[in-house]
Amino acid sequence: MKCPALTSISPDILKELKAGRPRTIEIQSTHNIITLANIIPGPDSHLFMTSIDMEDLAPGDTGICVYVLGVHISMKRIVEFMHGLHYEERERMSARVQVKYCASSVVKSVHHEGIIQPTSVDVLKSSCYHAG
Repeated sequence: MKCPALTSISPDILKELKAGRPRTIEIQSTHNIITLANIIPGPDSHLFMTSIDMEDLAPGDTGICVYVLGVHISMKRIVEFMHGLHYEERERMSARVQVKYCASSVVKSVHHEGIIQPTSVDVLKSSCYHAG
C-alpha cells in the first residue's frame, strides 16, 4: 500500500497512538507540513508515521499506519521583544492532524522526489499473532 509518510515523530507519540485512541498532533517541520498539505481526510485516507529522520528512511524501517480523521494547516504570527528596544515579527506555519491507529507496518520502498514534494512510502502491514 502506498501512502504519505510523516518522519521524525516522537516515539512517545507513536506509542500513545498504538493504544488506539484518536489523537491530534501539531506538526511544525516543513517537510511534514508539505506532506500533510496534500492529504484529504477520510475513512480510506492512510498515513505512515515513523520516528526515523526523513534522510535516513529506508526499506525495512518500521512505523505505524494511521487513519487521517482531519487536517488543519494555519499560519501563526509571532512577535518577540528583545531588551525592550527591538522587536522581531515572524510568521510560523503549523499543521494539526487528527489520526487514529490502524496497524504496525514496515517500509517496502521510499519515494521522495525533492525538497518541496511530499514523502511517500510503500508499506506492508505487519501481522501479529498471539497464541491463545
